[in-house]
Amino acid sequence: MKTYLFPAIRLTFVFLVLCSIIYTAIIWGVAKITPNNGEPAIINVQGKRMYSDVGQKFDADQYFWSRPSAVNYNAAAAGASNKGPYNTDYLKSIQANIDSFVIHHPDVAVKNIPIDMITASASGLDPDITVQAANIQVNRIAHVRNLQPGLLQSLIQQHIHHPFLGIFGPAYVNVLELNVALNDLSASYHAQ
Repeated sequence: MKTYLFPAIRLTFVFLVLCSIIYTAIIWGVAKITPNNGEPAIINVQGKRMYSDVGQKFDADQYFWSRPSAVNYNAAAAGASNKGPYNTDYLKSIQANIDSFVIHHPDVAVKNIPIDMITASASGLDPDITVQAANIQVNRIAHVRNLQPGLLQSLIQQHIHHPFLGIFGPAYVNVLELNVALNDLSASYHAQ
């Protein structure tokens, strides 16, 4: 019994230290070198605290639309739909997203719709869209808000987040930050 008991106890303590202390310290250290030091990105919008790193639902014509969500933007239920690419329900939801996009953007051909405007991300809570997805919405927003398209394109350029270290990931735009800036721009433009 001693031949098995003492090695098992030692192994338990080794893995306890490895998994509970060392691994946790490594993950904490990595978080501290990321943007926001591993803390949530909170911005104040008209006195309300909102998380800019969690997807929010924007589907009104006067705003930049967010990426679709498989979990209806519920952070407690984050995740993908887990439906395969040939699942009929999944294909119907994609077609519904395409149809909705085309109705609100009649000047955009179906083949030019950015993929992030019709598919949900793996988390279902992606707060960002590609620069292409933001630019393709400019005409709709300019028409609804009575703004010059050039103003909106300039606003997008000011809010582009470039790839980490210039190579990791695509350039993107945070939808909440962009829409807050859009409200400010619209208010100041029409106040003149």
